[in-house]
Amino acid sequence: MEGDHGNKAFAESLGLDYPILSDPERKVARAYGVVSGDRKNASRWTFYIGKDGKILFIDKGVKPGSHGEEVAAKLKALGVPSR
Repeated sequence: MEGDHGNKAFAESLGLDYPILSDPERKVARAYGVVSGDRKNASRWTFYIGKDGKILFIDKGVKPGSHGEEVAAKLKALGVPSR
């Protein structure tokens, strides 16, 4: 799919080692409960998902200005090794 290729290229351009999701039909957003009904925008939540696919933690208090530091701290607290 073209969108998947674009997301992969975008992730690679940022040096990321994880996929970026595009969800224009909001199917995944609905499955994770971040959007419901006719609501147009999803809630800003961060899901920390282990390599086994299990959700380790859900952060429902995302603050865009400081979230990068918060993500790094939470990953460390969850025992995810840094590079």
